[in-house]
Amino acid sequence: MNLGLAGRSAVVTGASRGIGLAVVQALLGEGARVTAGARTATAELSALPGALVVLDDLTTAAGCQRLVDQAVARFGGIDILVNNVGGVHPSTDGFHEVTDADWQWALDVNLMSAVRATRSALPHLLRSAPSAIVTVCSVNASLPDPGVIDYSAAKAALRSFSKSLSKELGPSGVRVNTVSPGPVETALWLGPGGVAETLAKARGLDPAAVRAAAVAGTATGRFTRPSEVAQLVLLLAAETAGNVTGTDVLIDGGLVTSL
Repeated sequence: MNLGLAGRSAVVTGASRGIGLAVVQALLGEGARVTAGARTATAELSALPGALVVLDDLTTAAGCQRLVDQAVARFGGIDILVNNVGGVHPSTDGFHEVTDADWQWALDVNLMSAVRATRSALPHLLRSAPSAIVTVCSVNASLPDPGVIDYSAAKAALRSFSKSLSKELGPSGVRVNTVSPGPVETALWLGPGGVAETLAKARGLDPAAVRAAAVAGTATGRFTRPSEVAQLVLLLAAETAGNVTGTDVLIDGGLVTSL
């Protein structure tokens, strides 16, 4: 399928690894002009030909504005914004150990980063409409987990923010959608200090057992691949899906069983 993304200007946050890196790779493969924002560079991101890499703290309003300004200076505008900054610090001793600082960090990373990037990019998205915002959310927005209570709450707020914004911006030609993955093959889950390793240490388990348990309730029995999330993001970003807005699309291998 030709998604019609060639020549379109896209900004991707949290682009250094995992889902964000896969989205950048997929957009470049479709011929889009990509500005990749991240706190720090990785060898994989730096090696991508054609992407404008901007390093900044994208949990801050100033960092998001600098990212947008550089994208506009290089490519003349913005047609697509992909909000992908996110992170989680699992709590292994219950709610009481989650401090105010932990809550603020979770909200800044998982909610306010998207709010701030969207605010900075919106004037340009309105000028280039029809345009699109696609935000990477999580099944935890509707699948609460006490082990990541602050993360789940932040993701629920992110989904609500996106839904509300879709109603405001729809008449102006800016579509707003979210993608909610279940467990994904990324460092957040499987890397050193990730969810699997953290929970395994706390419970005296092998990380492999934690990884297996994470997808035991899915229909497919496996983690989602970052490239699979990226393809869904591209579909929602493309005018091929031009009447899809205010929607959250699950990609979780059948983990969520509710209708």
